[in-house]
Amino acid sequence: MTARILIVDDQPDIRKLIRLTLQHLDDAEVFEAENGAEGWHRAQDLKPNIMLLDVMMPGELDGYQVCDKVKKDPALRHHTKVILLTARAQKEDLEQGAKVACDAYLTKAFSPLKLLDMVDEMLGRTV
Repeated sequence: MTARILIVDDQPDIRKLIRLTLQHLDDAEVFEAENGAEGWHRAQDLKPNIMLLDVMMPGELDGYQVCDKVKKDPALRHHTKVILLTARAQKEDLEQGAKVACDAYLTKAFSPLKLLDMVDEMLGRTV
């Protein structure tokens, strides 16, 4: 089974870094979106297994709002794991991530190996 992974980040360099990191996964298709609204629409169409979602993005939806929508959507909530990516890791930020039911929280600048391990674990692979 090919896993679908959706990267949602307004920074092209971050999307590129994540894409390069994930290219080591043999059976994964990687998709991208550059803002929350586009990410939400792509998630509805793609029904990704994993969504790597930046918290702070310009536009009408930030990462918390997108995560909340995914976790409340009957077609996505049990299917899509959400990893929130952020440079902010204060207690309030982590609490907000828990409030919107994210599956994991990864602080920028993160280790590519940690990201791969997290993705493998969420896909049910041996780490």
